Amino acid sequence: MNSSPTGAQSSGGSALDADYAKNLQRATLASSIGSALEYFDFALYGLATALIFNVLFFPQGDPAMATVAAFATFGVGFVARPFGGMFFGMLGDKLGRKIVLIFTIVLMGGASTLIGVLPTYQMAGIWSPILLVLLRLLQGFGAGAEQAGATVLMAEYSPTARRGFFSALPFIGIQAGTLLAAVVFSLLTLLPEEAMMSWGWRVPFLASFLLIILAVIIRSKLEETPTFVEMEKREQVSEHPMRELFRNGFPGVLVGIGLRMAENGGSYMFQGLALSFFVTVVGPEADKGLLTWGVTIGSLIGMFSIPFAGALSDRYGRRIIYRAGAVFMLVYSLPAWWALTLGSHVLAIAVIAIGIGFGVATMLGPQCAMLPELFGSRHRYLGVAMAREISAVLAGGLAGVLGAYLIAITDGSWLVLGLYMAVLSAITVASTFLVPETLRRDLTRTDDAVKISSVEAGDDVWLKGSQGMGASAVSARTSFTVDRVPVSADE
Repeated sequence: MNSSPTGAQSSGGSALDADYAKNLQRATLASSIGSALEYFDFALYGLATALIFNVLFFPQGDPAMATVAAFATFGVGFVARPFGGMFFGMLGDKLGRKIVLIFTIVLMGGASTLIGVLPTYQMAGIWSPILLVLLRLLQGFGAGAEQAGATVLMAEYSPTARRGFFSALPFIGIQAGTLLAAVVFSLLTLLPEEAMMSWGWRVPFLASFLLIILAVIIRSKLEETPTFVEMEKREQVSEHPMRELFRNGFPGVLVGIGLRMAENGGSYMFQGLALSFFVTVVGPEADKGLLTWGVTIGSLIGMFSIPFAGALSDRYGRRIIYRAGAVFMLVYSLPAWWALTLGSHVLAIAVIAIGIGFGVATMLGPQCAMLPELFGSRHRYLGVAMAREISAVLAGGLAGVLGAYLIAITDGSWLVLGLYMAVLSAITVASTFLVPETLRRDLTRTDDAVKISSVEAGDDVWLKGSQGMGASAVSARTSFTVDRVPVSADE
């Protein structure tokens, strides 16, 4: 049984019939809007944390520590994400992908909208940061399963032979959301400082409500994924996905966490921490609005480089493309942070744009298909959510808090931050040697790709896949002896 949705056909390549094409298009749009909203909120919050929230929501006796506290609230959202991923991930494996993705977008977007009406520290005192933390917890709880669900949804909808490309398309939403946040924030900096600090910063958070409405309408019309429908027909839906994940899928979670350290940590370091670091080094002469163009340009590049990397992973395999991005980040880490100390706005913009548009994006492309392929169908949503969100705490959440603290105690040492990013990158490079090649894996399989023992895995496993339902089954022979045999497939 292949994992391609019903309705796909093959004639010298992938040719999708009208119904399947419509469902695939709707799934892509539904996933992309959720991704855009999530990363619009998080990128906007990261930018606001470095430049606004540290002033408005915390006492200003020690500006450096106020910045650390602001980044701590940023990190709080990451703490909630694994719990949200666990809760909604179990529901996604028991009730289906579609219904959970409606819940998560409402919770995540609703919390983001309410941030726009919060009172400042001057208005409400200690209640101001308390309410901010509470909303960040709710936002993180919903976001904990949003991206995992979108990833699983697209992987299970995509035609097998082009799963890397199609699964990467919703991640354009990540870049679009990040781009939108950077553009909005750049426009806000054009306002007089008094206007921006009083009401201007609230506008983009309140505007999240419009994206929520659009996402709910689209997702309510979406059909359940073909893989989950097939599981229901076979009566394979798990009653206890958490138990199964810890029994069989935990090695996949650990490898998935390692794979995301450079991608997630690097992304948040370039989006938020690099701005704060540059302002610390340069001082009052730093143009905050100009610097956000680094995120903007990087996001624009990523809108093309992410699906391109996904398409390359369909041809050459997930691991080799992912490893290329991780090695690039490893080599790039020290020169990038050193370059920021030179005080050049143009150079700083280029450093941030390259890090996001090439380093992070090259890993994101194959990751979209790779993470769902690591797990069996009965606990796939939960497995992807746990791998993504635990890594988000360890990499993305700590990046802001620890990075801001390191800036404060080292008086803006580039070397410490460069080494920090290099360590995250080294972990990801190592992880690419621990994961089996998952190219064209049959997503209706209930077993996991990362095996607990070599005896269980065997030397080689035959995987079946096709370019669509109704097509001749295509077998892809993949070695589970790490890196010993390159991927090969007859098409």
